[in-house]
Amino acid sequence: MLLRFVPRMLACLLVLLVGCSAQGSPAGSPSRSGGMATVKEADLPAEARATLALIDRGGPFPYEKDGAVFGNFERRLPPHPRGYYHEYTVPTPGSHDRGARRIVTGQGGEIYYTDDHYDSFRVVLR
Repeated sequence: MLLRFVPRMLACLLVLLVGCSAQGSPAGSPSRSGGMATVKEADLPAEARATLALIDRGGPFPYEKDGAVFGNFERRLPPHPRGYYHEYTVPTPGSHDRGARRIVTGQGGEIYYTDDHYDSFRVVLR
Protein backbone atom coordinates (compact mmCIF):
# COMPACT_ATOMS: atom_id res chain seq x y z
CA MET A 1 0.00 0.00 0.00
CA LEU A 2 2.89 2.37 0.78
CA LEU A 3 4.36 1.72 -2.68
CA ARG A 4 1.36 3.47 -4.18
CA PHE A 5 2.50 6.78 -2.61
CA VAL A 6 6.19 6.54 -3.57
CA PRO A 7 5.79 8.08 -7.08
CA ARG A 8 3.76 10.94 -5.60
CA MET A 9 6.38 11.56 -2.88
CA LEU A 10 9.17 11.51 -5.47
CA ALA A 11 7.27 13.98 -7.64
CA CYS A 12 6.81 16.32 -4.66
CA LEU A 13 10.48 16.04 -3.77
CA LEU A 14 11.46 16.82 -7.36
CA VAL A 15 9.22 19.91 -7.38
CA LEU A 16 10.87 21.11 -4.16
CA LEU A 17 14.39 20.52 -5.46
CA VAL A 18 13.78 22.18 -8.81
CA GLY A 19 12.01 25.10 -7.15
CA CYS A 20 14.92 25.68 -4.78
CA SER A 21 17.59 25.54 -7.45
CA ALA A 22 15.62 27.79 -9.78
CA GLN A 23 15.48 30.45 -7.09
CA GLY A 24 19.25 30.34 -6.68
CA SER A 25 21.19 31.81 -3.82
CA PRO A 26 20.74 35.46 -3.01
CA ALA A 27 23.78 37.69 -3.28
CA GLY A 28 25.85 37.50 -0.17
CA SER A 29 24.43 34.17 0.97
CA PRO A 30 26.88 31.68 2.46
CA SER A 31 26.44 29.27 -0.46
CA ARG A 32 27.50 31.91 -2.94
CA SER A 33 30.34 33.32 -0.86
CA GLY A 34 31.60 30.18 0.85
CA GLY A 35 30.58 31.67 4.20
CA MET A 36 32.84 34.71 3.83
CA ALA A 37 31.72 38.32 4.08
CA THR A 38 30.78 39.89 0.77
CA VAL A 39 30.87 43.28 -0.89
CA LYS A 40 29.14 44.35 -4.09
CA GLU A 41 31.48 45.67 -6.76
CA ALA A 42 29.50 48.94 -6.82
CA ASP A 43 30.20 49.39 -3.09
CA LEU A 44 33.99 49.09 -3.44
CA PRO A 45 36.12 52.23 -3.33
CA ALA A 46 36.61 53.88 -6.73
CA GLU A 47 40.25 52.78 -6.77
CA ALA A 48 39.24 49.13 -6.31
CA ARG A 49 36.72 49.37 -9.16
CA ALA A 50 39.45 50.89 -11.36
CA THR A 51 41.81 48.03 -10.43
CA LEU A 52 39.09 45.51 -11.36
CA ALA A 53 38.72 47.22 -14.74
CA LEU A 54 42.50 46.89 -15.28
CA ILE A 55 42.35 43.20 -14.34
CA ASP A 56 39.48 42.69 -16.81
CA ARG A 57 41.55 44.34 -19.56
CA GLY A 58 44.73 42.47 -18.65
CA GLY A 59 46.64 45.60 -17.68
CA PRO A 60 48.85 47.48 -17.93
CA PHE A 61 49.27 47.60 -14.17
CA PRO A 62 50.89 50.49 -12.31
CA TYR A 63 52.76 48.39 -9.73
CA GLU A 64 55.54 45.92 -10.46
CA LYS A 65 54.05 43.31 -8.11
CA ASP A 66 50.57 43.44 -9.67
CA GLY A 67 49.66 39.99 -10.95
CA ALA A 68 52.17 38.27 -8.67
CA VAL A 69 51.25 34.95 -7.08
CA PHE A 70 49.47 35.42 -3.77
CA GLY A 71 50.69 32.75 -1.35
CA ASN A 72 47.67 32.73 1.00
CA PHE A 73 50.10 32.17 3.87
CA GLU A 74 47.57 33.61 6.32
CA ARG A 75 45.10 30.93 5.13
CA ARG A 76 42.23 33.40 5.04
CA LEU A 77 41.15 32.20 1.57
CA PRO A 78 40.06 28.68 0.61
CA PRO A 79 43.09 26.38 0.23
CA HIS A 80 44.42 25.84 -3.29
CA PRO A 81 47.81 24.94 -4.76
CA ARG A 82 50.42 27.67 -4.99
CA GLY A 83 49.85 29.78 -8.09
CA TYR A 84 46.05 29.61 -7.88
CA TYR A 85 45.71 33.15 -6.50
CA HIS A 86 47.14 36.42 -7.86
CA GLU A 87 47.18 39.81 -6.17
CA TYR A 88 46.75 43.36 -7.41
CA THR A 89 47.33 46.66 -5.63
CA VAL A 90 44.40 48.96 -4.96
CA PRO A 91 45.92 52.45 -4.61
CA THR A 92 45.29 54.18 -1.30
CA PRO A 93 45.05 57.98 -1.58
CA GLY A 94 47.66 59.65 0.61
CA SER A 95 49.74 56.50 1.07
CA HIS A 96 53.45 56.80 0.31
CA ASP A 97 53.72 53.11 -0.60
CA ARG A 98 51.41 50.44 -2.02
CA GLY A 99 49.11 50.74 0.97
CA ALA A 100 47.10 47.94 2.53
CA ARG A 101 44.37 47.45 -0.05
CA ARG A 102 44.49 44.54 -2.50
CA ILE A 103 42.34 42.53 -4.86
CA VAL A 104 43.12 38.84 -5.02
CA THR A 105 41.79 36.74 -7.89
CA GLY A 106 41.48 32.98 -8.14
CA GLN A 107 41.79 30.81 -11.22
CA GLY A 108 38.14 29.82 -10.77
CA GLY A 109 37.04 33.43 -11.35
CA GLU A 110 36.59 34.36 -7.71
CA ILE A 111 37.56 37.85 -6.58
CA TYR A 112 38.44 38.94 -3.05
CA TYR A 113 39.02 42.41 -1.60
CA THR A 114 41.07 43.28 1.48
CA ASP A 115 41.61 46.74 2.89
CA ASP A 116 43.72 45.60 5.85
CA HIS A 117 46.67 43.88 4.15
CA TYR A 118 45.29 40.31 4.20
CA ASP A 119 43.91 40.31 7.75
CA SER A 120 40.41 39.88 6.34
CA PHE A 121 38.81 39.39 2.94
CA ARG A 122 35.42 39.94 1.39
CA VAL A 123 34.14 38.13 -1.69
CA VAL A 124 33.45 40.66 -4.45
CA LEU A 125 30.00 40.18 -5.98
CA ARG A 126 29.76 41.31 -9.57
